[in-house]
Amino acid sequence: MKNVKVLGSGCKNCTVTAELINDIFQQQGVEFELEKVQDMVQIMAYGVMSTPAVVINDVVVHKGSVPKKENVESWLAS
Repeated sequence: MKNVKVLGSGCKNCTVTAELINDIFQQQGVEFELEKVQDMVQIMAYGVMSTPAVVINDVVVHKGSVPKKENVESWLAS
């Protein structure tokens, strides 16, 4: 099971990022838990300065923009 966190303030880009990840992971049948993290202290603990950011299994895999579909699909293999 993958633990996925979307870090951000809850802005539109953060919501779009979470929805994109949710849709693609579900389509591919991946077991995952998706958490939205809006607490700035927790976000800063990952060294993230621009959001939205994505953390999978405690590793920052993306930050600063809505990821492309191809990027999200590549995270399935990791």
